[in-house]
Amino acid sequence: MSVHIEMDMPESAFPALRVTPQQFASELRPAAAMQWYEAELVSRSKAAEIAGMRRSEFIDALVRYRVPVIQITPEQLEDEVRRG
Repeated sequence: MSVHIEMDMPESAFPALRVTPQQFASELRPAAAMQWYEAELVSRSKAAEIAGMRRSEFIDALVRYRVPVIQITPEQLEDEVRRG
């Protein structure tokens, strides 16, 4: 099941972003999903689902927009190495 969401945007936003309203709409879901993933609010799998992408496509998008693909702190990495 899906939910339809409608929102108002100022017309001046599209020229400022150099996108058409259609391009903006198609980029909004992935952008939001990447932001929520980067903020550790959702998993990578859930973010890919929100973005409407396969996981591999979402990982490619993360790389393209320079969002860290792996969410791990230096402390967590150190713990993993010690246990390894």
